[in-house]
Amino acid sequence: MEISCMVISHKKAPVQILEKVWQKDIRKVIENLLSFDEIFECAVLLTCNRVEIYAVGNNSLKILKEFSDRMDVEKHYIDFLRDDECLEHILRVSSGLESMMVGEDQILGQIRDYYNISKNLGGVGKYLEMIFSKAINTGRKVRNVTQINQGSVSIGSAAVELAESELGTLKNKTVLLIGAGEMGTLVANSIANRSACTILIANRTYEKAEELATKIGGMAVKFDMLEEFMLKCDVIISATSAPHYILRKDFVERVMSRRDGGILIIDIALPRDVEESVNEIENVKLFTIDDLREISKRNLEKRKEKIPLAEKIIREELANLKNNLKEVRANSAISLMYSSAERIKKDEIIELYNKLSAKYNLNEEVLPIIEEFANSLIKKYLRIPTIRLREAARDGRPEIIDYVEYLFGGDEFVPHNKDEKAENGKAEKISSGSKGKEG
Repeated sequence: MEISCMVISHKKAPVQILEKVWQKDIRKVIENLLSFDEIFECAVLLTCNRVEIYAVGNNSLKILKEFSDRMDVEKHYIDFLRDDECLEHILRVSSGLESMMVGEDQILGQIRDYYNISKNLGGVGKYLEMIFSKAINTGRKVRNVTQINQGSVSIGSAAVELAESELGTLKNKTVLLIGAGEMGTLVANSIANRSACTILIANRTYEKAEELATKIGGMAVKFDMLEEFMLKCDVIISATSAPHYILRKDFVERVMSRRDGGILIIDIALPRDVEESVNEIENVKLFTIDDLREISKRNLEKRKEKIPLAEKIIREELANLKNNLKEVRANSAISLMYSSAERIKKDEIIELYNKLSAKYNLNEEVLPIIEEFANSLIKKYLRIPTIRLREAARDGRPEIIDYVEYLFGGDEFVPHNKDEKAENGKAEKISSGSKGKEG
């Protein structure tokens, strides 16, 4: 059995690639992966900086690599991790060490949300449940012990810092924030905490804009009046969860034809809110998530001293997680042995009782004695296999557990020496699926 993941993140991929591989239909991804007999569990994690897919099964890494072919993205943008590397990665992600803004808190909530989504869609079983639960707990522990999340560490605060670096200050400026969701709230709070400026908040649901504006001392504006308010602002920060562009080139051109002076637009949404060609318009400066990398480097410098302690905690929690997973695997195989014996025991007790009753005229009072004998026999007979299975788990010999599961009827086993026909059949199954961008 393998625990594997496919990772496309800001570390290797620009925003155009992340946008291309963004999975709109998570249900379809999970159903696709679970359609392979070799995959038992899977989960998806999506943020503005990463697209990750986790799979548990036999040959899970191979299947993820073939699955990635449908995305039509060069392999150098993708990391494929297996077993210990995969487990360590999710713990680092949850701890904020893999984030663009090291130590950010938002990733914890995102991991929890996508874990629940994947679970509700039938992708999460006993292994991913244990892994994601450990990841969330480790992320909390790292922050509590190291305080690596202290201060402004979010994409939202980085967007505000970028605006300040471009304009010198936001004091007495007007900022139009598009989006009042989680990311928009981070931006709004960061502006309110750092700058004495006018904050306009637009959202498709006006009530949400009003609610956020009341909290931070801003002003809610109608979404259908964006054009009018864009005439009055110095900065636009767009952070919606819309699947389409909010600001297209022709719309921004119309705005610019009616206003004096330039405008700064910062798009921190994924998929992007602002059409890329907007950057071609005179007096418009457009920035995306990719442009936050310099601020990310400065943030990293501030938190470098906390990283070694965070990594020490991760190593300890990784060791605990690996031991727990070994125990789960051993218990699963042991359970299969006893379940198999239990099924046989019931049939044999009935058969023996019928024979004894017919020959010696015994009544049902003898049944508990026969069952006690059978239970004792099974327990003694399986004692050594049980001990050996636990030893195999501790000593890192998973192939023994594999074969016990196979011998006793487990459905989480595929023989390693499959014939060529089976391999070709699996390849055909993959190639017959939908091509290009998933979901």
